[in-house]
Amino acid sequence: MTAMADESKTEPEHAVEDVSGLDDLAEAVLVLRNRDEAKRFLRDLCTLGELEALAHRWQIARLVDDGRSYLDIAETVHTSTATVTRVAHWLRHGAGGYTLALERTARRRGA
Repeated sequence: MTAMADESKTEPEHAVEDVSGLDDLAEAVLVLRNRDEAKRFLRDLCTLGELEALAHRWQIARLVDDGRSYLDIAETVHTSTATVTRVAHWLRHGAGGYTLALERTARRRGA
């Protein structure tokens, strides 16, 4: 067995790249108690353009999960089909974050 094969067995199923400061950022998100606190934190953290991009990605993920066509999603969200394709790729092959959030928000909405 090669060293690379050994390494892949020790990584979690949905490994996230090591980004400096990401643990601290995740911890800050986890201490927020409600939607208003989260919105205020995100507004302070991001520019309006960054917030719009993040909100669009989340909208796209929800619409892809609903089974809508990429062209319909692009028209609804006012973005390119390339962006829709990119989000769909991460939804299917990413670290599992979209899936977790989609499942939990669906449960919260009673779906």
